[in-house]
Amino acid sequence: MSTAVVLMAYGSPDGIGGVRPYLEDIREGRPVSDEAVEELMERYRRIGGSSPLAEITERQRAALERELRLPVHVGMKHSRPRIAEAVRAAEEGGADLIVGVVLAPHYSALSIAGYRDRLEAALAAGTELRFVYSWYDHGPYLDVLADRVRRTHAHVVFTAHSLPERILAAEDPYRDQLLETSRLIAERAGLERWSFAFQSASETGEPWLGPDILEELDDLHSRGVRDVLVAPVGFVSDHLEILWDLDVEARERAAELGLELDRIDSLNDDPAFIRALAELVRQTVRVPSAAK
Repeated sequence: MSTAVVLMAYGSPDGIGGVRPYLEDIREGRPVSDEAVEELMERYRRIGGSSPLAEITERQRAALERELRLPVHVGMKHSRPRIAEAVRAAEEGGADLIVGVVLAPHYSALSIAGYRDRLEAALAAGTELRFVYSWYDHGPYLDVLADRVRRTHAHVVFTAHSLPERILAAEDPYRDQLLETSRLIAERAGLERWSFAFQSASETGEPWLGPDILEELDDLHSRGVRDVLVAPVGFVSDHLEILWDLDVEARERAAELGLELDRIDSLNDDPAFIRALAELVRQTVRVPSAAK
């Protein structure tokens, strides 16, 4: 069989002018208020005008292709190149086995399942799919993150994107996987002081998972903590949720509280992280197609 990888990420707007169509895509055509557009545009202005996600994902793609010596194609969920475009390119290149990897280690039916749906819908008849549902406990990924927090004397706060609380009633594994990732990293790094918080919750009128990172900073301050290192384990690339939510909002709150706050470097195209992704793909290709 001829194998190719489709590497998937959420996507980002094409500059300030692309914010409205980007939000409309996320909302699947439902109306987007002018206020929501302006708020998001202002956040992009504050981080330099655009997200580096597309550029970073392309670097990850190229590095993974070199490491694997297999074709790797990028597919975005909410911007171009789309997941369907990546599948088409892989099949036109001769692939009849596609390994689908989302650049998000933790599974939720509200997130990862949507990538698989798009991927499956784009497959031609006869193309086999091996889809990686999660890799929250993938040893090489944990090792890279453990190296980033091992030598700190600060209290480490692991973070990830929040989701609506209703996923808990559905027994969605997202929160449990995040807590297990954090525990495994802390264990590897020998951390004694660490906690977990969510970030990037949306205003949807329903409760979202917490505590939020800003609330966690308030709590740590009240307990006498003075130095904090944020480790966003739910993200692998610099993008708005890192550059705004952490580098702007969280830093501003920490400054108000008199906390010293730093964050780890994002994984991006760090060679050790690319090797971790490559091993994930190799393991997946070795698994028989009937296995889940």
